[in-house]
Amino acid sequence: MSTGTNENAGTNQNTGTNENAGTKADVGRGTTEPGPTPTTVTVIGLGNLGQVLARAFLDQGHKVTVWNRSPGKVDELVALGAALAPTPAAAVAASDLVVVCVLDYTTVRDLLTPVGGALAGRTVVNLTSGTPGPARDLAAWVTEQGAAYVDGAVYAIPQTIGTPEAFVLYSGDAEAFARYEALLAPLGSPVFAGADAGLAPVHDVALLSGMYGMFAGFFQTVAVARSAGIAAGDVTGLLVRWLTEALAALPGFAAEIDAGDYRTDTSNIDINAVGLANILTATRELGVGVDLLQPLHEVFQRQLAEGHGSESMARAVESLR
Repeated sequence: MSTGTNENAGTNQNTGTNENAGTKADVGRGTTEPGPTPTTVTVIGLGNLGQVLARAFLDQGHKVTVWNRSPGKVDELVALGAALAPTPAAAVAASDLVVVCVLDYTTVRDLLTPVGGALAGRTVVNLTSGTPGPARDLAAWVTEQGAAYVDGAVYAIPQTIGTPEAFVLYSGDAEAFARYEALLAPLGSPVFAGADAGLAPVHDVALLSGMYGMFAGFFQTVAVARSAGIAAGDVTGLLVRWLTEALAALPGFAAEIDAGDYRTDTSNIDINAVGLANILTATRELGVGVDLLQPLHEVFQRQLAEGHGSESMARAVESLR
């Protein structure tokens, strides 16, 4: 899970969208056989996430060069064996693989534009928070400099980098990804989304949308419970148990959406619209706001108005397209 910006919070968060954000992609592991694992890597940007990335490369025995706008953040890494580059130009020149992990894509361009000529023949792996359009623009610019570009979205908090819980989505130059996949693997299980550099950010927007939807449901649960004097801690255990069971419905919904076939004999929109209306009524009676749930009920109402009440609740996604 990625929930904050790279420079300061240490995790990847993409919250913007563009006209391409609905692109569908087939996600899979890279299929090209990786080449020899390189021994040099540069990390530009040493926020919480960048520091952990650099440390992971050091732990793997690689020769790591680091650069950060605030020099104080490099001391511990230098003590562990990293080489401190005095400038971004020196950082780029030090390695064939340049991993960038800064605040946003504007910062990436500001750092790399003055040293664009030095990028030729190198691979830039950008783990900075971003959205699909800027990712594609940056990929095009890096390619014009004679370098390969791979975009990435990290699904981990710094403490879980390198553990089985972490995974990283990549998109962009497939050959470059295959070449460096073994080196990147210790950061988190690498998943290649496709040659379009915007696909990792598209997936990031999609996955984080689900995460924030879950948080919205949690906040609503706690607000309702507290209105009756039930502690957040007491209701949360029950919610986790229930949501764990409810997750089993998602692959079935996905199959219906991909097939465009919403016929069902079970939980249709009619049933769920009535159920959610009852929840909203009871919530208001408890003095709790319905700002987080009301929009979903409005989506159900649009589907009912179009005559789809007997179809699966999954059909609600059609009102979002």
